[in-house]
Amino acid sequence: EHHATPLNQAPSQSVFLAALTQRTQRLRLCPLVYLLPVHHPMRLAEEICMLDHLSNGRFEFGVGRGASPYELQSLGMPPDRAQAAYVEAYDILQKYFAPDLLDHEGEFWPIRDTPVTMKPLQRPHPPMWYAAATADSVAWPARQGMNILCGGPVAQVGALSERYRAEATQAREEGNTKARPDALIGVSRFVVVADTDAQALALAEQAWPRFYDNFYKLWRKHGTEPARLKLATDFAGMLATGQGVAGSPQTVADALGRQARDGRLNYLVGQFMFGDLPHEAALHSVGLFASDVM
Repeated sequence: EHHATPLNQAPSQSVFLAALTQRTQRLRLCPLVYLLPVHHPMRLAEEICMLDHLSNGRFEFGVGRGASPYELQSLGMPPDRAQAAYVEAYDILQKYFAPDLLDHEGEFWPIRDTPVTMKPLQRPHPPMWYAAATADSVAWPARQGMNILCGGPVAQVGALSERYRAEATQAREEGNTKARPDALIGVSRFVVVADTDAQALALAEQAWPRFYDNFYKLWRKHGTEPARLKLATDFAGMLATGQGVAGSPQTVADALGRQARDGRLNYLVGQFMFGDLPHEAALHSVGLFASDVM
């Protein structure tokens, strides 16, 4: 979910995914992530229920605070209040999925004696995801039983994975039944598969500058740089950190296999379409991944 930026053209994930529910039958659908500070949590909970039914129980969802202060500001949320709003919104979501009557006293969204008339198909709610950026950020989702998605260099991802499993195991031993040491620990990677290594690398290098410029556009407009969100200026740099993978099916399978083993990862979110990668090339990449990598 992005706003006021050309980084993507789907600011409303619910609208986009509602369309996909009617065009797919097996694919699981998941927004990564809903920016909780800019959504009314009760309205969002109702949309989640709708999407779960429209997809016949194929819906999952991720939650986050929002990494860009400028995107939060574009929707009227002061960045310094976003964390408090996130915590309150998450609390309301959990309350919504539990009783038949919602009552909440809070700073941002007071809700009093309100009937909960919609329930999700998956009970108590669809699987939840959390976007984790640092090892210190995984303790909370581990104790909530959430799946996590991480990015960044290979070494950083490994530290996140180890910390998550340790926190979840400890919470389980303390009697927390929500914690799941076997939860999905996913990694997000930019992936290009082609018939040869040379073709894949050429496509990735060509597409990357547009994505890179769009990613940093709002930050540059305000004369700043993100503190944690660092990307290489070219795709060769992304390959070096493991954040990008490009090559023939065998090359990609070997690279992702190493990352999965080293980081104890059990889920991949592949970004197969980025920048100005030609649509035909992205479709060919996905096809090769499905037939020869998976």
